[in-house]
Amino acid sequence: MGQQATPVRTAGLGKAIGPEPEAVSGVVLLLPDGTEVSERRPSALSWAARATSPVRGLGRRLARAGRRDGLAVHPVQYRYRGWNGSEARLVADASWAADEAVRRYGDVPVCLAGVGMGGRAALHAGGHDAVNSVLALAPWLPEEDVAAAPEPVKQLVGRRVLIVHGTHDERTDPELSFRLAARAKKVNREVCRFEVHADGHGLHQYRSEVLSLGEDFVMEVLFGRGFSRPVEDAMLAPPPLGLRMPLAAGFGKSLRR
Repeated sequence: MGQQATPVRTAGLGKAIGPEPEAVSGVVLLLPDGTEVSERRPSALSWAARATSPVRGLGRRLARAGRRDGLAVHPVQYRYRGWNGSEARLVADASWAADEAVRRYGDVPVCLAGVGMGGRAALHAGGHDAVNSVLALAPWLPEEDVAAAPEPVKQLVGRRVLIVHGTHDERTDPELSFRLAARAKKVNREVCRFEVHADGHGLHQYRSEVLSLGEDFVMEVLFGRGFSRPVEDAMLAPPPLGLRMPLAAGFGKSLRR
């Protein structure tokens, strides 16, 4: 018998979270965490198993908040768990997902929302024509190396960008996300970054506040509901103020001005 060809791996869009609206007018693509190097495919159960994942919690929150506005929220299913160096496979999968959102729903704005390595993928793929905004939670970023090109930021021009990072994150360095935000702010004024005091990578300690912040950002960038005062102030403040904005305890109990 001849040797069977290895099946080609393809990315996918998971089932929409919550009831999918009849008329979709905005899309959030959720980019889960990954690993630096891996040839393995993510488990089909990995998304469902991560009940405490901040990006999963965000997806549920956004699906409820945006239902009347026509928001569709989909998790992205990667081909591989690993970023894998210059191949940047998670970026390719995020870009494919944006193409797929356009194919399904037409010319609607897309927000890429990712955590960890998924946050890095969201930032890289933010230059896709359909993407108007990026939300990166505790993004994994490589250590700065004079021999390597810095993380790109020019693709973020014209997009609104929010980065959220716990100050006690021991898995992804919050200082690296600050430095990236500072470079991005030089080419794009609509970049802000919030620091979650004493929280770690999973952003569990202030989970409610983080989800409220994500909702506030997404509802404005996709549907024009208006930023709350802290987010508006962070966008307008010059660096470093708008890039080290503390996330106040209780944020979300009164979002509007």
